Amino acid sequence: MKLSTHAFRTWKHKSITLLGMSGVGKTQLAQMLRRYDWFHYSGDYRIGTRYLDEPILDNIKRQAMQVPFLRDLLRTDSIYIVNNITVDNLNPVSSFLGKLGNPEQSGLSLPEFKRRQELHRQAEIAAMKDVPEFIHKAHEIYGYERVIIDGGGSVSELDDPAVMRLLAEHTLILYIQASRNDEQELIRRAEADPKPLYYREAFLDEQLAIYLAERGLDYVAQIDPDDFVRWTFPRLFCARIPRYEAIAREFGYTVTTDELWAVKNEADFLALIERAIARSDTV
Repeated sequence: MKLSTHAFRTWKHKSITLLGMSGVGKTQLAQMLRRYDWFHYSGDYRIGTRYLDEPILDNIKRQAMQVPFLRDLLRTDSIYIVNNITVDNLNPVSSFLGKLGNPEQSGLSLPEFKRRQELHRQAEIAAMKDVPEFIHKAHEIYGYERVIIDGGGSVSELDDPAVMRLLAEHTLILYIQASRNDEQELIRRAEADPKPLYYREAFLDEQLAIYLAERGLDYVAQIDPDDFVRWTFPRLFCARIPRYEAIAREFGYTVTTDELWAVKNEADFLALIERAIARSDTV
């Protein structure tokens, strides 16, 4: 939603959606605001505990069944497996997404990779559509006046305009834009520790063809999974920036990571949003 600085300042039930690439500080900011009695809604946590819980468990069990000792215990119901997903530990979601490439390096085939990508896309859409319900729960059940929504790094990739309209109707959308230095740091981290990523299918198909040609590979099964993530991350980063910027222009506001790093408490955060609103009003 678009507000004047006065309307924002006097808005009792503030609900803010944070958007931006993974690593720009969304979760860190949300965790800080929890200390000031903000209800924290994590999109990735909702995905993992509600919409991908069964596929994640199936993936873990599939791996466990390859170990004879565990297979026998599972088949006789002697043990059971549960997810231990928390807001601070979302590794099961990441491990389910997986990486594309050589199966001997734990890579996934292209059909299986795309299947999981689509499951994640649908789960993320559903999790974002749950935001109004959780805002209501935060107010009516738990007694929170303010809500912070920690959107996943791939929200800009969903290609579902209804999601953005819904978020804009119920929340103020704040895009956290990486400064040049922070952009380079995010790329450096991805190269040092390549993690599973979500890609729009059209982007994946385009980049996969380029990657195979550049590396002189004939098949997806020849891909080093980590190398593909390292190679695609800077391209994915650049592809997402205009998408985030378009969302912020139409539905919300933009702050930079440099500004965000200066936020030490709730008052700093609210003042930052007021400055972003004032900037937008002068454009």
